[in-house]
Amino acid sequence: MIDPFDSFKLYNALKLHFESNSYDAIKYNFKTNVKATSFLKRKDKYFFAKIARQYEKDLMGYYIANFKHGISYVGDMINEVGEDNYKNHKRIRESIHRVFSVDINRLTEEDCTFDELFESVDGQHPPVVQIWMQEDISLETVVILNSILGFIPRESKKISDTIIWPDIQRKIDKYGPFVKYDVNKCKTILTKAFTSI
Repeated sequence: MIDPFDSFKLYNALKLHFESNSYDAIKYNFKTNVKATSFLKRKDKYFFAKIARQYEKDLMGYYIANFKHGISYVGDMINEVGEDNYKNHKRIRESIHRVFSVDINRLTEEDCTFDELFESVDGQHPPVVQIWMQEDISLETVVILNSILGFIPRESKKISDTIIWPDIQRKIDKYGPFVKYDVNKCKTILTKAFTSI
């Protein structure tokens, strides 16, 4: 049984990880300076206990599934939306290569070259990011493509949007370490899909 305070500590570390540029939960081993006394004063401590009890086997997965969707308050995670986010996250995680393959096939249908998918033109978001924002491909696919091609840091300098883009870039960067996949398998899927066009 996970202690509610441990549940809160993990939540707090992941919240900081996803919402700040400076804190890296993995680098700091999910440690933050939260105190048990401040946790006990919180009106929402019951939520942490409930999530810890319900998702004991994959507590981190539950929190990540919601943070990646921009849900940052624990009270907003403990409902049908939070549960759906988790189920979808788990489904993608368990079939990451199939999801990647389906998404890559979807990208081959775009009316642009492979290189153009990852380029910012006239200060716009790269097409691959726009397609993800339209929910036509998964965030995981964007993360994998970025780790293989490194297009986010490269194109970021060209993007003129200063309102949405910093949050998008942070989400892709911060979610990256949590996406587990076989890099060679993904490179093969990518090469096969785009050389057969």
